[in-house]
Amino acid sequence: MERAMLWFKCAAMHDPVRPIVKQAAVIGWEAKQRQIDLVLERSFKGEELLRRMKGWFTVDVNQASDIIQQHGKLKVLDDVDLVVETRDADQMAAISQKLSEAFGEEAWLESITKKRLT
Repeated sequence: MERAMLWFKCAAMHDPVRPIVKQAAVIGWEAKQRQIDLVLERSFKGEELLRRMKGWFTVDVNQASDIIQQHGKLKVLDDVDLVVETRDADQMAAISQKLSEAFGEEAWLESITKKRLT
């Protein structure tokens, strides 16, 4: 399995940025005749996080997501980092090539090196 960070150019500042989860979404209820104290906390899934970034990057995030889905998947790693995950290096290279063809230097992958636990 291969993993890579997904980077984009910021639409406002044109510097490299990547989406991360800072805090999980907190969802609750409001009732007309009673108080409901129950809340749910849930992080975004990979594709959901990327699609919510629409307008913040210089690329079409829906198109980027479609390109990634052809050879891999988007995943939120450790409830924070948005990564691209593929079965092998060839699939990662294919995604990288297609992102480059579609967006030039506006979107790219940065490989995550595997660390050995001792």
